[in-house]
Amino acid sequence: MTIQVPRHEYPRPQFQRNCWMNLNGEWDFTFDDLDIGIKSRWYKKATFDHKIIVPYVYQCQLSEVNTQEFHDIIWYKRTFDLPDEMKGKRILLHFGAVDYTADVWVNGEHLICHEGGHVPFFLELTHVVQEQDNVIVVRAYDPTTDLELPRGKQYWKKTSESIFYTRTTGIWQTVWLEGVSTTYIKKIRMTPDIDRKKIEIEYEMDGYCKDLALGVEIRFQDQKLIHDKITVLNQRGKRDFWLDQQITMDWNHQESWTWTPENPVLFDVTFELYQDTQKIDEAISYFGMRKVSICDGVFMLNNRPYYQKMLLDQGYWEESLLTAPKDEDFRRDIELSKQMGFNGVRKHQKIEDPRFLYWADQLGFLVWGEMANAYTYSRRYVSRITNEWIQMIDRDYNHPCIIVWTPLNESWGVDCIMNNTDEQAHSAAMYWLTKSLDQSRLVVSNDGWDHTTTDLLTIHDYEWQKDILKERYSSIENILKSRHAGRGMFAKGWSYQEQPIIASEIAGISYKKGNWSGWGYSSATSDEDFANRYYQVVSAFLESPLIQGFVITQITDVEQEINGVMTYDRNPKIDPEIIRQINAGEWKPDKK
Repeated sequence: MTIQVPRHEYPRPQFQRNCWMNLNGEWDFTFDDLDIGIKSRWYKKATFDHKIIVPYVYQCQLSEVNTQEFHDIIWYKRTFDLPDEMKGKRILLHFGAVDYTADVWVNGEHLICHEGGHVPFFLELTHVVQEQDNVIVVRAYDPTTDLELPRGKQYWKKTSESIFYTRTTGIWQTVWLEGVSTTYIKKIRMTPDIDRKKIEIEYEMDGYCKDLALGVEIRFQDQKLIHDKITVLNQRGKRDFWLDQQITMDWNHQESWTWTPENPVLFDVTFELYQDTQKIDEAISYFGMRKVSICDGVFMLNNRPYYQKMLLDQGYWEESLLTAPKDEDFRRDIELSKQMGFNGVRKHQKIEDPRFLYWADQLGFLVWGEMANAYTYSRRYVSRITNEWIQMIDRDYNHPCIIVWTPLNESWGVDCIMNNTDEQAHSAAMYWLTKSLDQSRLVVSNDGWDHTTTDLLTIHDYEWQKDILKERYSSIENILKSRHAGRGMFAKGWSYQEQPIIASEIAGISYKKGNWSGWGYSSATSDEDFANRYYQVVSAFLESPLIQGFVITQITDVEQEINGVMTYDRNPKIDPEIIRQINAGEWKPDKK
């Protein structure tokens, strides 16, 4: 009998190797509410009393555990045999994400303790692995009531309410093995420059040997542009590759070769590592020639003004919470969103699975990358969020779909930022830290209000009456004096510097069309009423001379929030064509 492995697709689509093994599926599992597992050496020979389907968390249906009780400490175990193609190689064990702290033992040896619930980590097994009957044991610790913990929308109470949802504890992204050579390509970082028509490639190797060379082949559609070999010194370096001297196309028409939601063209890359003449490693990737900038107060995509029409996306599913049931679900979300006339999402309080970013790259969909915030400010909080934020940027740097980074949202974790200079310094520091790691994207310091240093002025406004919105967004003076949730646009001592203005949370219209009951920021009673309310909001922002984009709350209903344009099970609440027409400014209330 063939057992179907859940989430079987390659988990790191921006850097793929052939030699890998998916470890998703059934694992042994148990709770450790008394915290006796380490003292009792469960990592040695303990028998666990439950089964769980990885990568789904115990709080959800697809895990086949499906309990929402508090269990802050949990254990996993599974065995594996080493595949023939990995024998003689270095063996790496990867975890896509484990919420929040993970200790990992292999064959009884403790190999890592990783902190950070939303980012990947790996460990090397080469010195402990055997050909058969290898045992992986994982202990995950996720303190439910620790509000200094970056948690996003995961609630610290038993039952979801308001804007908070069911918790995620433990393994929630793919677990996999990878076989690599003694020396291998550890990291690739690609930075496009459309003005010079070049791509900068920075590379890093792991493991030392002499006479190394890195082969780089770049292709665009069916044409080979670059085939080069770089001598590797000191295990890392960087090289610029000019593309316009190689490609036989009209480079004066950038629409044909630059990445946009309307034209998501990608360049394919193959990396080959050689020792002398022997190839010892190979990985495939891609990049998009894309530029994000601001010119005279205007948001620009590839040096052209670009209006963002986006959705707020919590990245939750009814049967599996933060983990998409299937890879195809990511693609379907994007395709339905584009069908409704949206060109991107603001991923909200979640570091999303790289598979979503892959589909956004492939299909053409803008993404704002956002940190999952904590709720209480402290030195411990600062350390936690900073470390995880750095890992997030490192993981996702190469995805062309990401155009904005958002480390903070609505003053979560910095609740007194309006007047407290330490919290203001933290916000500004997160902005400059991000800029120190990535100069190719824009950064929003604190999305919604209480901004410090920021590239965009972003506003959360759930007013639904058009006449009020039209007046409020008719002048910069009105915008800057407006207050939302009692908050001003800038923290004390900071001011507007002619940044582009994005209404980054609007609408939030509740409309019950599925199995869930709940709330929204305004309520519709019929399809016609929903369309009219949606029109009232969107048309007001489209007609504003100052707004350069908007983010609709939200893509789907989530638990008790029924303010999606789709139900929790991804069915559009009204005809998607009506939403598209309203987003395009083509629909009027009497057009039914």
